[in-house]
Amino acid sequence: MTDASPWRRVLLKCSGEALMGEGAFGIDFAALDRIAGDIAEVRGLGVDVAVVVGGGNLFRGVRTAAKGMDRASADQMGMLATVMNGLALADALERRGAPAVAMSAIPMPTVCAAYTRRDAAAALAAGSVVISTAGTGNPFFTTDTAAALRAAELGCDLLAKGTQVDGVYSADPKTDPSATRFDRLSHDEVIARDLKVMDIAAIALTRENRIPVMVFDLHEAGGFAAALTGRGRSTTITDQ
Repeated sequence: MTDASPWRRVLLKCSGEALMGEGAFGIDFAALDRIAGDIAEVRGLGVDVAVVVGGGNLFRGVRTAAKGMDRASADQMGMLATVMNGLALADALERRGAPAVAMSAIPMPTVCAAYTRRDAAAALAAGSVVISTAGTGNPFFTTDTAAALRAAELGCDLLAKGTQVDGVYSADPKTDPSATRFDRLSHDEVIARDLKVMDIAAIALTRENRIPVMVFDLHEAGGFAAALTGRGRSTTITDQ
């Protein structure tokens, strides 16, 4: 806990799409730098920050599998895409003077550190932002599930999911103007309403480990710190 934020250690789930900015593919370096700045701002509040990054801006495993590719192979390619994003994010943080380390669930020692719970926890305690890549290291698991797993392993007291909207809605507010926004939900309500915030495995894992989930708009500069300090709009999923 800090004076400005009630959260001591936070896991940020950053989608690969967030790194595209206004583009349709790849990494937009202005968006990358802005997100790195938002993370550095939160770290400056005294909050430990771990990140799980997706790879949808570079490769979509499920979408590719639907076109006929073996699902396990497609997922493995998607995991490699998250490593590229993680390396880019770590570099952007370091250039801002914020210590960061990218760790991969798939060992590749010439590229980045292998993820272990002990090493990641030690890096967080030493003040580095830990960027966990390659999902869980296994096919058939989403990066949402990887985020829930890492949050539990690293003793995070919040999983913050950055999205394109300012919370959880009953439907997609971009296509349904009558969609209702929720300020607060329970894990069970998310599952019962089939709200598609995260996959069911991720929601169940956070519920089991009593980890609240905060959904906020990652596309707004400063939105991460604003959500954590109660200044920004968000939806909190908690059973407490």
